[in-house]
Amino acid sequence: MSLSGVADAPERLPRRMLALAPQPFFTPRGTPFSVYYRSLVTAELGFEVDLLTYGQGEDVDLPGVNIIRGPALEFLGKVRTGPSALKLVHDLFMFVRYLILMIRHRYPVVHAHEEAVFFAAITKPLFGFKLVYDMHSSLPEQLENFGYSKSRLLKRVFEFLERRSLVAADAIITICPALQDQVRNLAPWAMDKHELIENSIFEDVRFVTSALRAPETEPRESLPDARALAKGARAVVYAGTLEPYQGIDLLIAGVALLAARRDDFRLIIAGGSEPQVEHYKRLASDAGVAEVVTFLGQLRPLAARHLAETADIILSPRSSGTNTPLKTYEQLACGVPLVATEIYSHTQVLDETMAVLVPPSAQGLADGIERLLAEDGLGARLVARAQQHYAAHYARPAYTAKLTRLLERVH
Repeated sequence: MSLSGVADAPERLPRRMLALAPQPFFTPRGTPFSVYYRSLVTAELGFEVDLLTYGQGEDVDLPGVNIIRGPALEFLGKVRTGPSALKLVHDLFMFVRYLILMIRHRYPVVHAHEEAVFFAAITKPLFGFKLVYDMHSSLPEQLENFGYSKSRLLKRVFEFLERRSLVAADAIITICPALQDQVRNLAPWAMDKHELIENSIFEDVRFVTSALRAPETEPRESLPDARALAKGARAVVYAGTLEPYQGIDLLIAGVALLAARRDDFRLIIAGGSEPQVEHYKRLASDAGVAEVVTFLGQLRPLAARHLAETADIILSPRSSGTNTPLKTYEQLACGVPLVATEIYSHTQVLDETMAVLVPPSAQGLADGIERLLAEDGLGARLVARAQQHYAAHYARPAYTAKLTRLLERVH
């Protein structure tokens, strides 16, 4: 019986699944968004999902999903993006809770995100479940990208574990063509059990209680409006994390170059922790553009989306990486012209008919923004093509169809 049959037949009990998400859930960044939407749609397809995650993170409302948390360990600090010793501590607690849950419930399916696949793969013979490996990134590459370790031995250990996980998995999800190629290179035979499912849906996250929570009745006029913040100038918006690979240093330097040529725009930056925001404020001040750049700090997803939708230009200045950012799909659909750096993170989804693609440099970003400011009609043409492409390949129906095919492998 197909998954659609399961979902449409209330008299039949749905399959149970244990999902493993080794990160603070929910926090407004890429992988937790992916976990949220995977869990949401999986439950809609007829699975009862227990989601085991870290103790840190915001509570969200996911119908059909029971969120189980480890200890928060707040006294040790906040868990940041990328590998860390603190993350390893949380993973150890998560592993113990995982064993208890498996002994108690004997889940027929385990959906492991990121490094949680390592302990799921090792224990699979003991518990006899079907394993879904949700591959959000190449874990050996993360060690280098986040500057955690340059040890060749440690990287080889992670490469071995990654390859072993591909062998053990009954179904494999990758989130972008770069990771699909990684699977093909590491284990070409594994492509028979693989599905490329981009992080391409972005419905409002339903918070239970949070500083980021917006009541459902909150009027849209209370949300940040980019054009109002720009005070009559053209509103240029970046909304996302402020991690080093996002290219915010290049963006501020590019804005300084552009501000020397014209004064009809303002840059609005949303996202980042307080220390990150203060760092980039100092950078903007040193570059002489403190009056041109407005920092809003971290916004809830609804507010960040509204900010982008009310912009004249949106940006993705990422300077490195191969995984496609989740926000790229939202940018395709939002109806605002995009300037993005011409790196593989972007070009595996975008082309010059959908966005202004520029070199990952200050000059490139300055020129790209100026082109959209100056060329009448260019933005409208880019937006029309981008929305058409999103609807055909990445919207909710396409996402659900891909996840359905994947889950039918383990049903």
